Amino acid sequence: MITAVIFIIVLGVLVFIHEFGHFIFAKRAGMKVEEFGFGFPPRIWGIRKGETLYSVNAIPFGGFVKILGEGGEEANNPRSFSSKPTGLRLKVIIAGVTMNFFLAVVLLMVTNFFGLRIGLIDDKTATIAKDKQVQIIEVSKDSPADKADIKLLDEVTGFKLNGFFKAVSSAEDVQAFINENAGKTLIVVVQRNREILEKEIVPRVNPPAGQGALGVSLALTGVVSYPWYEAVWRGVYDAVILTMNTVIGYFMLFKMLLLKGKLIADVSGPVGIATLTGQAARMGINYLMQFTAMISINLAVLNIIPFPALDGGRALLIIVEKLKGSPMNKKAEQLVNAIGFAFLVALMVYVTTKDIIRFF
Repeated sequence: MITAVIFIIVLGVLVFIHEFGHFIFAKRAGMKVEEFGFGFPPRIWGIRKGETLYSVNAIPFGGFVKILGEGGEEANNPRSFSSKPTGLRLKVIIAGVTMNFFLAVVLLMVTNFFGLRIGLIDDKTATIAKDKQVQIIEVSKDSPADKADIKLLDEVTGFKLNGFFKAVSSAEDVQAFINENAGKTLIVVVQRNREILEKEIVPRVNPPAGQGALGVSLALTGVVSYPWYEAVWRGVYDAVILTMNTVIGYFMLFKMLLLKGKLIADVSGPVGIATLTGQAARMGINYLMQFTAMISINLAVLNIIPFPALDGGRALLIIVEKLKGSPMNKKAEQLVNAIGFAFLVALMVYVTTKDIIRFF
């Protein structure tokens, strides 16, 4: 229940920020906003303030801003979307994506100020880091670690062998101990959410290529915080890097999907994201803010993809209309957007079904 509440709050913030971008830019451009909706119809509740209806709808995975003339009608009305210059219409369309990026920047600024757990990849960050931990950052499927129920982000504190305890302080310590005792029954001592767990495991003597004896990847992590003036630019930098990595990730995903007809990674829908949101919340508010920033960037990148029914698809149609010098066929445009929306709904149903099977 708590996970569901936290997920709804996070989703609400992300949807509100995105749609508020469309809303405020449309208002500034002199357009008439007919409805600001959270979720998709059918409508559950609504209240009218001025000329705008603010509504809550039954399907909670998204939101919308309905602007007069979005479908090309009332082109002669000076307050309609279709009557405005190309530049203004594009600003309104991409405003949601822009707001999602700025939300991520703010969240990452805050987490950099109060402290963020990161991988200590250089001596400078290692020197200023607090609460250093050797953490699991990947667990290979069906590996000894996976079968022993070792989880992502577990902290490895040491090993027990023949009644003796061996503490570890680096990934190299773990690797050296495992290599020395491959094939022996060990007790791996891990800490998970303040709970100390002991996992019996036998490291493989001849593991598959790229997996290692335990089947895990390790990293030395620590909590690093910065003064406010440094946290500001680091928040911007982290958001830019996160955006670049997300773009690359989506590019590789779609490339493999188109060329080989398969996904290179599991794609999570609302159920999967809700589960991960709960995990991040249990680890602390900074983790939750960092995770929310990541989802916000993903939402921005996904929405700017030039696909029908997404902001990027609508922006592309406006640009094409400008280049050809004449209005698009509105019936054809509406049909394309309807097909695109239907595809997105079908995709959501598919990934949600996979999430339910995977997590439950």
